[in-house]
Amino acid sequence: MFGSSAVMESDEGGDKVAIGPIVSSGHLASGSLPALSEVEFGLIMLGHAFNRWMVRGMAAAGVPDLSPLDVLVLHNINHRGKGKTLADICLVLNIEDTHTVAYSLKKLERLKLIQSAKRGKEKLVAVTGKGQNVCARYAAIREELLVKSVLATEVSPEALSQIATRMRALSGHYDQATRAAASL
Repeated sequence: MFGSSAVMESDEGGDKVAIGPIVSSGHLASGSLPALSEVEFGLIMLGHAFNRWMVRGMAAAGVPDLSPLDVLVLHNINHRGKGKTLADICLVLNIEDTHTVAYSLKKLERLKLIQSAKRGKEKLVAVTGKGQNVCARYAAIREELLVKSVLATEVSPEALSQIATRMRALSGHYDQATRAAASL
């Protein structure tokens, strides 16, 4: 009846009884693909944990009071050490609300973690030396506290890459369903 991740509970007679998959909304798991609800609940839990990690990791690196989006934007700007436009950042991070990224850019610039310049009509942002140092400290803390812990689980890098590939593919399905829902 339920997938392999169904939770088992003992009844009064001691027999194991399936009570269903681990989900946040049972009514969404009652359709033809309950496993998708399990994935969604996992994404909820992972998303919140990842957001908390980014904020605490950046605070440990010396920059408290950044939001998860601020941290993502800073790391994206630091990526490959080349200037980025607001549109570049939004595209890569799959963010529709550009004003939220624009606010993060102002905040990061105020903290002197990034700087802006003009290239023709476009505004480019680039990481400063201070921003590079903060990203390097964050990376070192991440290696020590997170990567070592994940390595101890003996999950292979290949398995993690396969999960990431499937997550990106699922994002396309959600994007398509979003466009379809917007036309209803």
